[in-house]
Amino acid sequence: MSNLVTRAQIVLLARTLHVPPERLSHLEKLGAARLYELQDRMSAALFQRHNENFSRISRLVPFVPMSIGVPLMRKIVPAAMTGRAAGLIGIDHPKKIKEIAELLGVSYAADAQPYMDPRAIGQLTEATFEPFIGIINEVLRRRDYITVGPIISNASPELLRALERGVRDDAGLIYSCAYVFPSESVSAFLRQLLTGPARRFPQMARTFLAGPPDLQLAGLSVFTRCEPELMRTLGEVLFSVGPPPAISNLIITAIRVGAVLELLTLTGNLSRHTIGRMADNPVFDDPAPMAAMLTALDGRTEPACWRGLFMLAARTSPAVQKYTARLLAALPDSTVVDLPTRATEADVWPMLLQILSVADPAVQSRFGAAWAMLSAERRAGLQWHIHEHHLDARLTAITDAAPTMSVEEVFFKRRQRRRHLGETADSGTSGTSGSWSAW
Repeated sequence: MSNLVTRAQIVLLARTLHVPPERLSHLEKLGAARLYELQDRMSAALFQRHNENFSRISRLVPFVPMSIGVPLMRKIVPAAMTGRAAGLIGIDHPKKIKEIAELLGVSYAADAQPYMDPRAIGQLTEATFEPFIGIINEVLRRRDYITVGPIISNASPELLRALERGVRDDAGLIYSCAYVFPSESVSAFLRQLLTGPARRFPQMARTFLAGPPDLQLAGLSVFTRCEPELMRTLGEVLFSVGPPPAISNLIITAIRVGAVLELLTLTGNLSRHTIGRMADNPVFDDPAPMAAMLTALDGRTEPACWRGLFMLAARTSPAVQKYTARLLAALPDSTVVDLPTRATEADVWPMLLQILSVADPAVQSRFGAAWAMLSAERRAGLQWHIHEHHLDARLTAITDAAPTMSVEEVFFKRRQRRRHLGETADSGTSGTSGSWSAW
């Protein structure tokens, strides 16, 4: 899932260094967080290198009439240099920056915007927001989303409110948010769009659902980087404004563009009611989407993704659950053996057992044979979960194929092993009263 965010950070770093993103593709292994730190430090170093020159320009501002100096600057100073100097001028002369922005004109200012220090933008005053929002709209009209992303990352709460009011390009904001880092900044902006006076997010959700695949890819990347409670609310809005055909299209698009992990992360944070609406979608009448999701998860360990899969599958019809169980059984041995671990980490044992309880006996036997290779303690934990959820009679093919010892015998053998290793009887019994739900 982090590949989408990592690629966005590669693009931002390439913009900072003025090289094609392909030149930096080997750095993807660093991950998004380290790439962000590298880009931030490189950007700071570049601005620091020219800081003295920019300071000289800034010191001239009080002595040069803006109506003369700014038009002259437009004619003789490249937009890149103006952008690099503008951040320091804005900090030193906050009362002048609005006049300067208006005199520069939207087009020239938009040319300069990619070169402006985004951290300085975060210090803009409310008096400056009006011309600045006009510049942002022009940048978005040019589809320069790489420039707008870091602005949102560094925006103050006041600037976020101004963006909510003044920027009407929903798709542009979604694309731009794909370049926002860290996740806290993503959450802050989307919360503003959701709860702010303009209540922008429902309309943004409709734009997202009706948009092309690359917009839906960007949106899934953005929504799944929010705080869990916010992700839950955003997801509920998406599924409330989106008719079944739109949701079907989103699921198919996520599979085609490689965003299954993002889709399942979102799913795992939805309410039971919303997951039920998703599970009832006709798209799952065909086994292909569920098969594609399982293929994408094979070899993955992210609990959020497995949680989304099991929560979704457990709310589908018995027929869909039955073929989902067959798909799970068809996974490689190593993946099937690890399913109890995935269920524990994702806290979805009831959902996994529900799916297996409707499976054919041959499918259940496949799981029983695979899980017979688990340790005695893990098999005892499996037995505990089956009994705890009152599924003993419906999962006999598993319990018969994966025999286990009693809980008391498991603890007795554990104490024996620890004594053999030189531990005391007291230390050997520590933790044995805990819940079997951890297994």
